[in-house]
Amino acid sequence: MKRLMFVFGLFYTVSANAQMPKTLSAADKVYGLSKFWQEVNYNFIYLDKVNRRAWDSSFRALIPIVQQTENDYQYYRELQKFCALLKDGHTNVYMPQGAAYETMTTMFGEYRFFIENIDGKAIIVRTNLSKKDEVPLGSEVIEVNGMPTRSYINEQVAPYISSSTDYVLEDWSINRLLQGLPGDSFHISIKRPKGDVIKLNLAHTRTTEKEVYPDFEKDRELLDFKWYDGQVAYVALNSFGDPKIDTLFTNILPELYKAKSLIIDLRYNGGGSTNVGSEIMQYLTHDKVLYGSRYMSRQHIPSFKAWGKYTKAADTLNNEWQKKSMLSYLDQYYYHFDYSPDTIKLNAPRIVVPTVILLGHNTASAAEDFLIFADNQKHMTKIGTNSFGSTGQPYLFDLPGGGLARVCTKKDTYPDGREFVGYGIKPDIEVKQTLSDYIQKRDPVLLKALEYLKTKKK
Repeated sequence: MKRLMFVFGLFYTVSANAQMPKTLSAADKVYGLSKFWQEVNYNFIYLDKVNRRAWDSSFRALIPIVQQTENDYQYYRELQKFCALLKDGHTNVYMPQGAAYETMTTMFGEYRFFIENIDGKAIIVRTNLSKKDEVPLGSEVIEVNGMPTRSYINEQVAPYISSSTDYVLEDWSINRLLQGLPGDSFHISIKRPKGDVIKLNLAHTRTTEKEVYPDFEKDRELLDFKWYDGQVAYVALNSFGDPKIDTLFTNILPELYKAKSLIIDLRYNGGGSTNVGSEIMQYLTHDKVLYGSRYMSRQHIPSFKAWGKYTKAADTLNNEWQKKSMLSYLDQYYYHFDYSPDTIKLNAPRIVVPTVILLGHNTASAAEDFLIFADNQKHMTKIGTNSFGSTGQPYLFDLPGGGLARVCTKKDTYPDGREFVGYGIKPDIEVKQTLSDYIQKRDPVLLKALEYLKTKKK
């Protein structure tokens, strides 16, 4: 994971909403900034990947900037920009709760647009029904506020998003391309599928038209189960955040035992509890143990850090005391948690058949831990795109004005030490959805899984 640091410049999007809260004093703003900076310095697990000089320089440069922010919203935007420099999906700054802080992304009164990243382009994949001919599916937003879309993203969107991987940053930046407060205006150019370009002047206001094209997909259930060809059991595990998914899974076991092959869909699983996923994985292996991730956290022994200031690299040779001192001074002294695989005590039949796990950029956190469990299962194959590439144990703390922040405190790796945070877990077979797939409502990842399983026997 490369960690690049930049000095801030003061910029704000002009908003028509002049009623933003102004509750924070200059002292409050400096305190909140300082608190976040210090919690990162003390607890952030990937501090060793941060350019400390640039990080501290950015902090100092931001002190007068936050004091000059016009309101609480702008202040928090600066904190989010500062946080995004760390490039970690489990380290975030959150706005205070309340209507004043709620942004809009899709609604522009007469128009409504849903924009997705398709092949690196900002593609409109859904509109309100009345505009489906004016702005057809597959239209591309090529210019925003007088800037090419790529330049606008790089300057006005991506710098405020915390992400461990470039491809998730790309997804979220395009999805939030036109995000803003009520009243915020956007002048955009749209290239329609036939090549002609239209220009629209938009402002965020609630769209009263309910109908959209294409229709919204139904809300995803916690667990979705269906059959394909009467032999392939499809199970979507859409979250490990609710432990009742384990019960839902065991409820369908009588049916799953009939399966000749199995598809586990994790593409929309943003995580939750690792233990929830491991309970399910126990049914999908003959193994007696599950090998999950190794993890570590930073360890603080102040005396070691004090001694380390005067320790030279040569002093650490064959001297554990001096080695610990130097590592402490460099903020690289870690506590390695005891590692042992999870013993399976399940007293029930297993489902060990050719299995495909579907994954994508939204497969995150505890869902990635599930993929670690699956890593050495020879009957399992991963199909899709790279996972989210971020997991860990965030430390949550309050900020002035009602906001929150969290800092990732735990580094996870494969059992053998391979890193996946910052890179994502790669599929065995990569399949991407194209614009044509979107328009035709085709799921190429699922289709590839079904095709692949036809070549496998139980």
